[in-house]
Amino acid sequence: MKLRHWILIATLYFCLPGYAAAEVETIFGTVRDAQSGVFLSGVEIHATNDFTLSNSTGNFQLQSDGSELVARLPGYLPKKVAADFPLHLKLQPFTPKALYLSYWAADSNDRRNHLQQLIAETGMNALVIDLKSSRGDIAFRSQLPLAREVGAQRVRTLKDLPEFLAELKQQGIYTIGRIVVFKDAALARNRRDLAVHTLDGYLWEDHEKISWTDPFNPEVWDYNISIAEEAAALGFDEIQFDYIRFPAKSDLMFSRENTGENRVAAINGFLQRAKQQLANYPVMTSANIFGYICWKHKDQKIGQRLIDLAEHVDYISPMLYPSGFPHGVPGYKNPVENSYEVIAHSLQKASALTGLPAVRFRPWLQAFRDYAFDRRSFTANEIHAQINASDASGSHGWMLWNAASRFSLAGLQQVVPLGELNLVDASPKAGDSTILTKAADQNFRFYPQ
Repeated sequence: MKLRHWILIATLYFCLPGYAAAEVETIFGTVRDAQSGVFLSGVEIHATNDFTLSNSTGNFQLQSDGSELVARLPGYLPKKVAADFPLHLKLQPFTPKALYLSYWAADSNDRRNHLQQLIAETGMNALVIDLKSSRGDIAFRSQLPLAREVGAQRVRTLKDLPEFLAELKQQGIYTIGRIVVFKDAALARNRRDLAVHTLDGYLWEDHEKISWTDPFNPEVWDYNISIAEEAAALGFDEIQFDYIRFPAKSDLMFSRENTGENRVAAINGFLQRAKQQLANYPVMTSANIFGYICWKHKDQKIGQRLIDLAEHVDYISPMLYPSGFPHGVPGYKNPVENSYEVIAHSLQKASALTGLPAVRFRPWLQAFRDYAFDRRSFTANEIHAQINASDASGSHGWMLWNAASRFSLAGLQQVVPLGELNLVDASPKAGDSTILTKAADQNFRFYPQ
């Protein structure tokens, strides 16, 4: 067909009744802190087909053919607004202080009600909710064919998720949807082409007898990101990715060569794609990492390199459980006796390694019995020592981990006076590498997550 015929067909098509080409408009405006009125720089402004950052005076400009814009900045609640102009945005500062609702606890109305009551009585304001477990179960009704195909919908513990989210929002509770990514028994066992294998070709299982999916595989990426999109569409304020790493075992078979650079590229690639596909939802993103990653430049054979991760999520959430450092950290050989110092020093080290402000970090803190030292219970003194350390370090709030979601008012209500932040020198010393290498090996063995 000749070129003039294609031109004629295109002309007729665009002139058909009912067809209207989307009009691209220039949207401009300002963005301020809703409380102080200060202009905010570095705010991400997303339209359906364009993206920009507010400048040093809070001004922004972009092209949009859609009806809505999304604005987000770490330390503030994300916001979706009509694409009007001039547009004067105000972002609300917010610091999450969260409890954790596990996959199975979500199936109990009593446990849900108890956590909501604790949040109200203690002045907390956020809830981390399991949406996908390490066994691959998806807690809510998913529309993904692959989820049904691999049996991920057999046990749904959040059958009423839209109603539950509405109830939490009415109470002013910030909602964080936790998605376990590469540790996924359902997907690995039912789609073995997507799984991690032993060198002799068998399906690999970790010490919990759970199989993993291949972090290099783009189909695994798409599956998990699609679950995250469904959660964002339901109205979660934040999507938190967990187990965004390789297994801590070197003699395994993947779809690509298992080198350090390849591992880091895979983890960063997944998080980058997730952030891009979630950009038009009013939702923040975060990633859980091992606590000792705060101390290391290398990926520790799992693909998590701190300085790279920071580029692809809004918040980094190190799991800073004192019991998770069984060989200590430099200056503190017994972490459970030095919870305050270990938390504060780890967050200080993370900021130093990345050059990021403290607001980009929100740690997981220990609210369960010690398993590596003296088996002590973590009650009010231990829990608030960690909270005080996190607050003193300027982090973006904190989250309390208890695998069974068992929290008590007695453990949360007492306020322990804030101690003086007196840290040891964070510069490398002889022996640090050995201590941290041992800690790395033990962390994989002992971490409850």
